[in-house]
Amino acid sequence: MDLLTQAFVFLAAGVIAVPIASRLGLGSVLGYLIAGALIGPSALKLITDAEHVMHFAEFGVVMMLFLVGLELQPQVLWRMRKPILGLGGLQVILTTLAITGCAMALGLAWQTSMAIGLILALSSTAIALQILEEKRLMKSEAGKSSFAVLLFQDIAVIPIIALLPLLALSDVASTTVDEHSSSIISHLAAWQQALVVLAVIASIIFAGRYLIRHLFRFIAESGLREIFTAAALLLVIGISLLMNLVGLSPALGAFIAGVVLANNEYRHELEANIDPFKALLLGLFFISVGAGINFSLIAEQPLIIMGLVLALIIVKFIILWVLARVFGLLRGDKYWFIFALAQGGEFGFVLLSLSSESNVIPKDIIGILTAVIALSMVLTPILILLNEKYVQPLYDKDNKDSMEETMDHQHNPVIIAGFGRFGQIIGRLLIANQCSVTVLDHSASNIARVREFGFMLYYGDASRLDLLETAGAKEAKLLIIAIDSRKKTNEMVALAKKHFPHLKILARAFDVLHYYELRDLGADHIEREVFQSSLNLGKKALQELGVPSFNAERKASLFARHDEETIHRLQQHREDRKRFISESRLAQNEMMEIFKVENPEVELDNPEKIAKAATDQSHR
Repeated sequence: MDLLTQAFVFLAAGVIAVPIASRLGLGSVLGYLIAGALIGPSALKLITDAEHVMHFAEFGVVMMLFLVGLELQPQVLWRMRKPILGLGGLQVILTTLAITGCAMALGLAWQTSMAIGLILALSSTAIALQILEEKRLMKSEAGKSSFAVLLFQDIAVIPIIALLPLLALSDVASTTVDEHSSSIISHLAAWQQALVVLAVIASIIFAGRYLIRHLFRFIAESGLREIFTAAALLLVIGISLLMNLVGLSPALGAFIAGVVLANNEYRHELEANIDPFKALLLGLFFISVGAGINFSLIAEQPLIIMGLVLALIIVKFIILWVLARVFGLLRGDKYWFIFALAQGGEFGFVLLSLSSESNVIPKDIIGILTAVIALSMVLTPILILLNEKYVQPLYDKDNKDSMEETMDHQHNPVIIAGFGRFGQIIGRLLIANQCSVTVLDHSASNIARVREFGFMLYYGDASRLDLLETAGAKEAKLLIIAIDSRKKTNEMVALAKKHFPHLKILARAFDVLHYYELRDLGADHIEREVFQSSLNLGKKALQELGVPSFNAERKASLFARHDEETIHRLQQHREDRKRFISESRLAQNEMMEIFKVENPEVELDNPEKIAKAATDQSHR
């Protein structure tokens, strides 16, 4: 197959399979693996030499480690040193020791066993972070702990890459060096080689700190973005070639260069220019890995391979469970942390490839391990689904029972339903002004987290009549609804208006249409969730553009008054989309006419003149 045809097949497979996999919740990495498996020699046979493409695509891994290094600013690493070194370090060490012991018990040499342990200790950064982001858990204890472990694993890849060749049997390693070494220093004595290697690393650090900045400034002044892209690629490729010449891993050099450039003022530009190449080459790498999965081997030994997959997940599950207990993760967060990390990782494919080249792991075992890592990654979305459907509800129920039991009948004048990013600001303002409030929230993990800061929250679904009664709705004056659900907000307003008509209801609306729904249901005051913050930012923008502060304040206030009048006026047309759009455009022209006059407050009191000017403007 010629190069263009091969490139077309790879790209077509990725373009088709990855969006489908992402829509199914499997993630892009699994999409690439599935695409490779389909076009590989075990299925459609569109690609027969995946290994040749993999050697080219491995450069994507080099770029990824360069970008990882760019993100690891020394001060950030120092602030996170305890969870990274503690939680992340213990996870890698304990998992490596456990898997190494199991492999040695099966009769493998200790070098091979340790290599397998190091490779299988890693989890999938791409899958875990994607899942946690989709579930909005990155700011939870589970998300922070998972990120610390994954960050340590990403850093640990570098010493693992350096260590793998040292684990090769001496006779095999010497043969490999003699036949395949491209190092220009292989003929030197060991101490001389060490000096050359140290000199090369020192030169990379020196150039990154003192020379590269001037080069990028010179290129940036040219104003040609394509040259900056070329320079970024030149930097990574040049470092890779230099490391190859002295017999070191290109990934190691790229990582060191990334860390050195982490504080460089051109860091973001470097990331923006390299990221598309990294993503594409990594995609090709994962496709080639998928094409390299030996499905005939899986069919021949299904019990062994599936047994190894389950054993890997169970070993990681146990170790992660112990670490979660030791580091004090709450029960619900603990299982998110465990299920997100209990699989093999994409770096495992890279390390298996290096192990094959270094003859650390026999090729027949590499085929089995490749299938084990890929299948464990495929099973991850299923594990997450089981956790979400069967495990988390158990802890939510326990938290619900224990938290509702502690709430006696309340007598506070204010009830706040929802204490997330919107409700917390309201609650803090009221509490700071000595107002007694009863706060309800339906997220057990959020309650446990916020209680640590001294706030008293109670678990429960505030759309339930019995819970509102226990919260003191019959005696309360205000019900503030700040929950993150349009449907639940509507249900709560309707329920409160029916059973507690004396309550003043202050509700959060998601947009103008939701505003209309809440008005129809009888809410007394409605605030669109982003209106005030957007208005304040617009006011700041006017000031930055040279408008005096008092004038910007007046213009923003005028805009707010006109906008409120407009949404009231448009309510009668919300079912007629064409009329609604027409009236909205007319209102926008009105606003422009208001700001044209010298005394906008006076003109606002003369709506007939403004409407006439706006109508004339819309007809021009």
